[in-house]
Amino acid sequence: MKWFALLTLVACVAGIARAETSPADDAIAAVQQLEQASLALQDADSARDRVAALTETVQGFEAGLAALREGLRRAAIREAQIGRELKVQEDEIARLLGVLQSMGQGPAPVMLLHPSGPTGTARSGMILADVTPALEQRAARLRHDLEEVAILRDLQQSAAEQLQDGLTGVQTARTELAQAISDRTDLPLRFADDAVKTALLIASTETLAGFASGLSDIQTDSFAAPATQSDITYRMGELSLPVEAQVLRSAGEADAAGIRRPGLVLATRPNALVTSPTAATIRYRGPLLDYGNVMILEPQAGLMFVLAGLEVVYGEAGQVIPEGSPIGLMGGEDPEIGSILSTSGDDTGNTRSETLYIEVRQGKDAVDPEIWFRTDKDG
Repeated sequence: MKWFALLTLVACVAGIARAETSPADDAIAAVQQLEQASLALQDADSARDRVAALTETVQGFEAGLAALREGLRRAAIREAQIGRELKVQEDEIARLLGVLQSMGQGPAPVMLLHPSGPTGTARSGMILADVTPALEQRAARLRHDLEEVAILRDLQQSAAEQLQDGLTGVQTARTELAQAISDRTDLPLRFADDAVKTALLIASTETLAGFASGLSDIQTDSFAAPATQSDITYRMGELSLPVEAQVLRSAGEADAAGIRRPGLVLATRPNALVTSPTAATIRYRGPLLDYGNVMILEPQAGLMFVLAGLEVVYGEAGQVIPEGSPIGLMGGEDPEIGSILSTSGDDTGNTRSETLYIEVRQGKDAVDPEIWFRTDKDG
């Protein structure tokens, strides 16, 4: 499988760089996830199975592309490092060869004599005896470095085709996922969506906090309640973030304008898949104020996860979705091959151009999302 071959090569080359963390494990895990997702797609009989399989496929492609991107970045850094080392070694060897060449131009009897006498001659001989193996080792390292540079350049040249296949694959999987979600009709309903009350609430509130607080007062559980929601308090601090992302700002941290918000601001890649961190009821999904599309999940009574800034949202208000269910996509466009191969930025730069805002509300009060979510900021 060409994905496996390329990702393994990326992992091996990145491992040469001796970075603190290697993408090897992520690359291999991504390939295994892709293979498992492909098998799951073949066996998916119902719409619900197909959604789960496609979700895994999208996540597998995202993980594989992230591992490949990181491997290429480290490979480029290593190539530049080798180039600098070779330049220094070339200068040193040139000077040494110049000295040896000047020594070789003298008559043989003179070269065998040292100005300080026999002792100096003996010492010079010992120094030359020590220099020779060192030169041989230096030459061996040069050969190894040159071979490594050749591997790195070959990797860069062959990566474009594999990246194009990966981007095409994830785009196709996203499209099929959206269709599978629209075909899914087997999700239970916890309540009927009261569109009138929700519309009045939107019209009467000016902030996300006000809307979330007002939403908790809308009681529509009389329609249907197939099962009570379980208590997830025991999972506090252990929930995974709903999207692969990095924390831009923590709760209460001021932005460039000095504004402080009670939620997390996450940096994600374009079109990243957002999933539900727990089983939950969709309390609201759709545009809200200037936040773009908003998804509000209720994992248990009195607890709400508010996610704002999505480009696309899936599901309908009142549906009870399982943990890991796709709930939307971030905005932006998939990067061009050239920008992925570019080394002008790192993993915290322009590759993560989209932002997702997460707020957690217990009752009507906002709490620090990191009480619930594992952000791995120190990892």
